[in-house]
Amino acid sequence: MLHWAILTTTDSPKKEVVDSLLHGSFPDELKILKNKKGGLFSGTEIAHYIDEEVRHDRKILTANTSQSLQSMSSGERKKALLSYLIASKPDYLILDNPFDNLDTNSKKALLKELLLLKSSVHIIQILSRKTDLLPFIDNIASLQNNAMEWHGSLEELAIAASKNPGEFTGALPPPLHQYSYPHKKLIELQNISVSYGTKPVLHNINWCIRPGEFWELKGKNGSGKTTILSMVTGDNPKGYGQDLYLFGHKKGSGESVWDIKKQIGYVTPTLTDRFRGYHTLQNMLISGLVDSIGLYIEPTESQRNLAAKWLALLGMEHQKNNYFHELSKGEQRLIMCARAMIKHPLLLLLDEPTSDLDDRAANLVVALVNKIAQESNSTIIFVSHRNEPQLQPQFVYELQAASTGSMGIVLT
Repeated sequence: MLHWAILTTTDSPKKEVVDSLLHGSFPDELKILKNKKGGLFSGTEIAHYIDEEVRHDRKILTANTSQSLQSMSSGERKKALLSYLIASKPDYLILDNPFDNLDTNSKKALLKELLLLKSSVHIIQILSRKTDLLPFIDNIASLQNNAMEWHGSLEELAIAASKNPGEFTGALPPPLHQYSYPHKKLIELQNISVSYGTKPVLHNINWCIRPGEFWELKGKNGSGKTTILSMVTGDNPKGYGQDLYLFGHKKGSGESVWDIKKQIGYVTPTLTDRFRGYHTLQNMLISGLVDSIGLYIEPTESQRNLAAKWLALLGMEHQKNNYFHELSKGEQRLIMCARAMIKHPLLLLLDEPTSDLDDRAANLVVALVNKIAQESNSTIIFVSHRNEPQLQPQFVYELQAASTGSMGIVLT
C-alpha cells in the first residue's frame, strides 16, 4: 500500500490541489488512485460538520453521542471525523495537516490510528511542517506557488526552508509613549479554581508573572489554557471573588475590562479574520496604537514614522500601501505581531501565533518574538500546542490535567 506526502508553504494553492485530488485529477505519481473513492480529513471538514449541527441540527459525526461536535476538544473532533471516514470505506484519504492544534498525547493517539489504517487505505498527507511527516510515507513532493516537484524521500527534499529561524536587522522601534509600572508583580493567580457546571477545569492555580518576564504556557487540549488566558485578559467573570491580580489591582476592585485590555497586546490567528476590509499595512500597524479594528482617524506624522520603522524591521517597508488581505499567511502573522507590540504593552499575549504556518513562516514569527523579548520591557506569554525548538522563553508554566481540574507547575 503506497502513501504520499505533499509539503506546502503559506503561498501554496493548497485548496485547489486538495479539490483536484478529491475529484480524481491526479499527477502521474498518483495515477494508481484514478477511479478510486477518496475522503478528506481536515479542519475545514470539521468546521463544515459543526456548521451542519449548529444551523441545521444535523448530527453527522456525533450521531451516536449526546455531545455536540462544537463542545469537543480538537482531538475528540478529529477522532470523530476519522471514524466517520473509515466507516465510509475509502480507497484513499487526504490528511490536511492532521496534527495541527493537537497536544502531544492527542498526536500520539491519532498516529496510532493512522498506523493501523496504513495497510488498507492509501494516505496522501498534506503538511506545512516537516516534523509532522508520517513515518510510513513512501514519496514526498513540495508544492511552491503552482509547481509540484517530487523528491522521493524527505532526505532528498530540496525545499528552500532554512533551519535558521531568520534574522531581523536593526533595533526594535521604541514606543511613542513609555509605560511606567511601579509594582513588582504584573499578573498573579493565587489558588484560582474554575468549574463549568459540574466539570472542574482549574484547581488551585498559583502563578506569579513579573514585569519583563518571558513565559511559555503549555498544556494538553482541554487543560484550561484558554480559561487562564481569559482570566488574564479580564474577560472571564469567574475571576471575580478570587485572588486574581491584574496589573497591580485585584480583579473586581473597580477596573473595567477596557482598563485591562489597554495594557495588553494580543495575537491570535482568529483575530486576523476580523480585518477583512481594505486596510493598508501602515494603517494596520497604527491601529495597534489606538486599539481599533481598522483605522478611522487621520494618523499623526509620529504615528506614520513609527509604522515605517516597524515595516523596515520586517523588511516590508516598500509595501506600506499594500493591503493586509493580499499578504501571505506568514506575512499577515508578522504584521499582527508588530501591531500588538507597536505600543510596547505591559503584556504581550501570543495565543498559537505559529498555527497553520509553514516552517519558514513559523521560524520568522519565533525569531521576532525572541527579539521582542530581548530588546523590550514587555512581559510575554507564548501559548502553543507545538514545540517550537527555536523559542527562548525564560520560564515554562505547564497545566497538567487531573480529575479535580488542571494543576499548574513551573518547569525548569
